[in-house]
Amino acid sequence: MINSQCAIARSDMIRCALCADAPCDAACDRLNPASLLRSVWFLNEQTAAQRLPDENPCLTCDAPCERACVRAGEVPIRDLMNRLHYQVKPDCETPLPAHEDRLRCDLCGIPLDNPFLLSSSVVASTYDMCARAFEAGWAGVCFKTICSLDIHEASPRFSALTGSDGSIIGFKNIEQLSDHSVAENMEIFRRLKQNYPGKFILASIMGRDEREWGELARQCEENGADAVELNFSCPNMAEGGLGSDIGQAPELVERFTAAARRACHIPVIAKLTPNVAVMSEAAEAAKRGGADGIAAINTIKSIVGINPHTYVSAPAVHGHSAVGGYSGNAVKPIALRFVAELGKNPNLQGMHLSAMGGVETWLDALEFILLGGGSIQVTTAVMQYGYRIIDDLKSGLNLYLAEKGFESVKEAVGLGLDALSPTTDTLERDTVIYPQFIRERCIGCGRCAISCADGGHQAIQLDEERHPRLDGRKCVGCHLCVLVCPQRAIAPSKKRIAARVKD
Repeated sequence: MINSQCAIARSDMIRCALCADAPCDAACDRLNPASLLRSVWFLNEQTAAQRLPDENPCLTCDAPCERACVRAGEVPIRDLMNRLHYQVKPDCETPLPAHEDRLRCDLCGIPLDNPFLLSSSVVASTYDMCARAFEAGWAGVCFKTICSLDIHEASPRFSALTGSDGSIIGFKNIEQLSDHSVAENMEIFRRLKQNYPGKFILASIMGRDEREWGELARQCEENGADAVELNFSCPNMAEGGLGSDIGQAPELVERFTAAARRACHIPVIAKLTPNVAVMSEAAEAAKRGGADGIAAINTIKSIVGINPHTYVSAPAVHGHSAVGGYSGNAVKPIALRFVAELGKNPNLQGMHLSAMGGVETWLDALEFILLGGGSIQVTTAVMQYGYRIIDDLKSGLNLYLAEKGFESVKEAVGLGLDALSPTTDTLERDTVIYPQFIRERCIGCGRCAISCADGGHQAIQLDEERHPRLDGRKCVGCHLCVLVCPQRAIAPSKKRIAARVKD
């Protein structure tokens, strides 16, 4: 129910811009509606509802927040606050935790305040950015990849696929590595460790040969890094034989991992490419080379947005473009598949798995944790929404753990692996679960009937009042109708029937 209920609430606030220094906050002297709206957006309604006062201040209010909104009259802020008060809050069975101790975990034995780190990218590329992330509540950062290459970035270097509300679904970049010198980055590490000794610094590095891999690992350790992450996965390297080219060659993964391992005493994490059929071969090679953990996934090679007039894909750089790295919530199913592969591999038992790929909400993060992720890295959602998303990542996950009776987030790691099979061969096929229609939500649009007729089994018809009717003789329980209904007015029933056997 989490997904369906929150999806409805999200659709109600689809015009909310999630503003910085939101005018709705300035207009309201009773609540902070902006943070509450963000919690709704990031599937954290129960936390938002329990932060409301006992008496509903919106009941007698004339909604100055809605008039102050940058899209005045387009976001039903008062209705959303009333929904939190009257519909969500009464159903909250678990009170908000008094502390965040459940979120404490570790990365290769080094303590973390919570599982959330910034991943190696522009969001963790300067002292100021990392410091602000630490202040916001992130447990650590994986600093943008350090190298000895002469980096000159293209402009523009980002493009995206967007949803109906304009938010980013999939994100493409052609960005490379840190454009600061090694010495400049080492100075940043020293300052960060001096000023934030309790925060975790994961230093992403990339070398061109064994000497460089070892030298960079050694320098990072000497200047305060808690661990090094070996970038075997960047898809945007101008020079051949680097980044994802290494990740596709297990013998190179093993050799360069061993070079870094010999040069330092801190944990070594190998970040692997998803641009392969299976990831286990490279992961096992990293383990043979001495890696303490695996990070996955990096971005997926992609092409986005071919211009129908110029015939150039985005981002276009002086009339040309290139294959780039794809990220964002759209890649999460692929990332989960690779993380599960690593989590189920018995040869990788005991290695830390730092998971990433499309995390926006606490529920996204939880999915990775359930499939074996011991820490969670985030970039694209931060680029879109800012460091502030850490509030809902932490509070949403913390409340879930409390509801389930977990004393530590570590208790949830890998709980989803046993029920997962790599193929569909093992699935039960002897029963059918019918859909059920929720009449009070149905608006009679007929989307279910169209999809069932043209993409299913012609089992749904509309009656004279435009309500769907199911033909049980034809329904096979595929649940396409459940997915396409814009009102979430169709749900799986609890009734199971024996599957029909074709003659």
